[in-house]
Amino acid sequence: MTTREFGDIELRRVREHVWEIPQEGEMNAPARVLASEALLEHIGQDKTLEQLRNATHLPGITNHAICMPDGHQGYGFPVGGVGATDTTDGCISPGAVGYDINCGVRMMTTNLTYEDLQGKEAELVEALFDAIPSGLGGGGVVTGDAETIDDILARGMEWAVDAGYATEDDLAHCEDEGFRDDARPEFVSQKAKDRGRNQIGSLGSGNHFLEVQRVTDVYREDVAESFGLEADQIVVLIHCGSRGLGHQTCTDYLRRIEKEHADLLDELPDKELAAAPAGSELAEEYYGAMCAAINFAWVNRQLIMHRTREVFADVFDRDWREMDMRLLYDVAHNIAKKEVHTVDGDERELYVHRKGATRAFPAGRPELPPAYAEVGQPVIIPGSMGAGSYVLRGGDSSLDLTFGSTAHGAGRLMSRTKAKQEYWGETVQEELREQQKIYVKAQSGATVAEEAPGVYKDVDEVVRVSDELGIGDKVVRTFPVCNIKG
Repeated sequence: MTTREFGDIELRRVREHVWEIPQEGEMNAPARVLASEALLEHIGQDKTLEQLRNATHLPGITNHAICMPDGHQGYGFPVGGVGATDTTDGCISPGAVGYDINCGVRMMTTNLTYEDLQGKEAELVEALFDAIPSGLGGGGVVTGDAETIDDILARGMEWAVDAGYATEDDLAHCEDEGFRDDARPEFVSQKAKDRGRNQIGSLGSGNHFLEVQRVTDVYREDVAESFGLEADQIVVLIHCGSRGLGHQTCTDYLRRIEKEHADLLDELPDKELAAAPAGSELAEEYYGAMCAAINFAWVNRQLIMHRTREVFADVFDRDWREMDMRLLYDVAHNIAKKEVHTVDGDERELYVHRKGATRAFPAGRPELPPAYAEVGQPVIIPGSMGAGSYVLRGGDSSLDLTFGSTAHGAGRLMSRTKAKQEYWGETVQEELREQQKIYVKAQSGATVAEEAPGVYKDVDEVVRVSDELGIGDKVVRTFPVCNIKG
């Protein structure tokens, strides 16, 4: 048996790309890492494996705690982590969801080709940067009063349709149709609502971005056709989350858990895992507040997409509908959802925590929208701004291996602090433009340095592992044309 050791953690190779930390001591389940040898070497360099092992101590964790190929150290629970806990005698963990609730991605297709865009890159990136709010703090496409915020939290993208920012077709191509009916706005604090009030329709900062891309490679022609994708096509990828509202919601419930469930915290090896027992009042209130923040994030990305349609209409001097600017899919990657999965032959309702991991359901799952019921769910995997991104579809092995999940991106190799020491933002921008014809516009050079291509793992390798394991099948690869960020 092949084994690898990282500090006091031994991993045993189960099969190609599957490594296991055996269950021992007070672990409630084994842990598994899905990675190639090369990716495992990176994953073992920080606290990812320690955090993954700690996650197996969560009450009610089922089968395995799982780390995706893009995994890296996070807050308590690793980024790229998946953990399914029983909704009856398990727990729900804000630490296993993350601060940016429903950080996620959406892709919009167009009927434009790369040739149509050439010569307009600089104009387009400037127009997008001017039109779409980004950076720390306030400023959004709309500013909401108390009634508007509560309506968004309760109804998600249904609010956006009524307000004229979305179409029914947009809803039909969003995870859960852009609406979590378990949302309970009354469990979101006033402080969180106030933080989100003037951020509705804004990118924020950090690794959040909007990127215009071209399709460079098609791997599965039939699936690509079902997704409305073809070679040389222009698409738009939007990556952001629930802004200050989600962050404050997570903070509020972490503090409450410390006060109300200190006994459970004392049993965990890391207090940052912060969990509330299933069935407790706090667990139910957190779930309702989290679902409300999920709705907020979907509206946030929808308003950015609405503004993007307007910018394209101005730059290309035609209605966005003439450019067939349609939502391909919107999928969350910081979330916990009640889902029914087969475990040891029995169907069980579980809280499936995905922190920096993407739902990847194959064809046939009832949660899929009719457009993708027979082909499988689109999965959007962004790379760095100097590398390709991918569209996958949920693989047939995902339900057995990962509770229907795969990676969410390339995964960081380098901290933001180290990145700013290694890279100079203006130099990165210049090299991307001159060497790869990628136009980048950001609020500061520091942001560009933090997100330099060398800061991330090899997204091609992450996707190769996903594809070969059958948890997310390659459909197309895209490449950046222009990128804006906070």
